[in-house]
Amino acid sequence: MMRIFEHWKLEPEQREGAAAAIGNFDGVHLGHQAVIDLARGEARRRGVPLGVVTFEPHPREYFAPSAPPFRLMNAETRAHRLEKLGVDVLYQLPFGAELASLSPEAFAREVICAGLGLSHVVVGRDFHFGKGRAGNTADLQRLGAELGFGVTVAELVTGPGGLEISSTAIREALSAGRPREAAAMLGHWHRIDGPVLHGDKRGKSLGFPTANMSIERLHPPRFGVYAVLVDVLTGPCRGSYHGAASIGIRPMFGGSHPNLETFIFDFEGDLYGEHLSVGLVEFLRPEARFESIEELMAQMAQDCAAARAILEAL
Repeated sequence: MMRIFEHWKLEPEQREGAAAAIGNFDGVHLGHQAVIDLARGEARRRGVPLGVVTFEPHPREYFAPSAPPFRLMNAETRAHRLEKLGVDVLYQLPFGAELASLSPEAFAREVICAGLGLSHVVVGRDFHFGKGRAGNTADLQRLGAELGFGVTVAELVTGPGGLEISSTAIREALSAGRPREAAAMLGHWHRIDGPVLHGDKRGKSLGFPTANMSIERLHPPRFGVYAVLVDVLTGPCRGSYHGAASIGIRPMFGGSHPNLETFIFDFEGDLYGEHLSVGLVEFLRPEARFESIEELMAQMAQDCAAARAILEAL
């Protein structure tokens, strides 16, 4: 099981000399995975754990708290994906005034060396660090040579036709309702993880009980109905299922706060408080307001039939 540290001032026995990839890793897309794979190779050569150093909250959230939501993953989703990639230890550093004030030299000395005790770090070519993003990869290589840790700089990964893989491009695909395009850059389905919250239970009264989840602080995919893959991560109903999900504000019922509502096929059980991971596979239709509840229910039945066919063909 992956170990998680939420600070950088480790005790001596916790500093294992890991080889670690450093970055925000929002989405853990194919470019991020290439950086992690380089760290994996170095960890094997050195016989040390594979680590990932990331930040929570995302530095952009810290410096621009009122900016529109942009994150592809919350911390929970990112941790699940990194564990699936075989990461041994996640250093999820608290990004705040203390960390933001460190110069590049202080970050290398106090965080990488004295705090985490890393033996080798891997970063992307566009990596910057330290107060005001003043440090670049050349600075990191120089500091590594001075302080005794190795540095590998990974080249940017491109997709088909030389298209650069980036979190920005993935956000654009999701905003357009193209989750398969996003998945091609991610190397996995785009997922939303979190606890099941109590809602107004309207879906249950319509014959389609849904698990309601927040998308707060996340980049919202195109509002509408999707075919989805559902992993129940906790509780007695743990397992993988198929389903249909709606992302949006429920225009039929005067909603204003976007959320994710998932109907899991052929499922019975209480999921309140349990954690789910919902993967977007295909966009079925946009949100709509219907003339009657009966018309809505008929459309929901059609949505479920379409989602079943898509998911069974995977």
